[in-house]
Amino acid sequence: MTPQLYLAAEQKSADVTDWPDRIGWIVGLLLFITLVYWLMRQGWKWRSTLQGDLPPLLSAPSEPGPAKLELSGRYHGSTTAGQWLDRIVAHGLGTRSRVELTLTDAGLDVVRPGATDFFVPADALREARLDKGIAGKVLTEGGLLIVTWAHGDKLIDSGFRSDLAAEQADWVTALNDMIKTNTTTEGAAR
Repeated sequence: MTPQLYLAAEQKSADVTDWPDRIGWIVGLLLFITLVYWLMRQGWKWRSTLQGDLPPLLSAPSEPGPAKLELSGRYHGSTTAGQWLDRIVAHGLGTRSRVELTLTDAGLDVVRPGATDFFVPADALREARLDKGIAGKVLTEGGLLIVTWAHGDKLIDSGFRSDLAAEQADWVTALNDMIKTNTTTEGAAR
């Protein structure tokens, strides 16, 4: 055999994949992802436990009256009023969902398919404004309808985004007019 054929016959290509190492890395990565997910879930549960003093949410009255305004869109969550990153998760307030808002003389009815519905009585409403963010959601200036309301001894900001962004300004006007009327009526009654 000539030396060139001998060298060619002896050469062997390297293994393309080291399967035991690759499987080890994949299993390690999956375990790490599982650990991170579990820690996030535990943090969510802990936050809910810390907010356990929040009273149960109210449900809409059987006869709320005629609708003044209606809105379809997204519910982006609730936070402690004035602290846009302090998310409230107790009673399902941290769950994002579709939303159907209805404003009546009785208050604000928040219907969330697949999540907990709640009702904010008219006398619990404190303010409405357009803002750019709430925990986990940041948009352009005026992209979110933020409604501040009292629940128990806590003020809460809830963030909504309408499917038709132009109607959010009408909601701010209607809610603030309703709040001003209720404040004037309560002041006159005293």
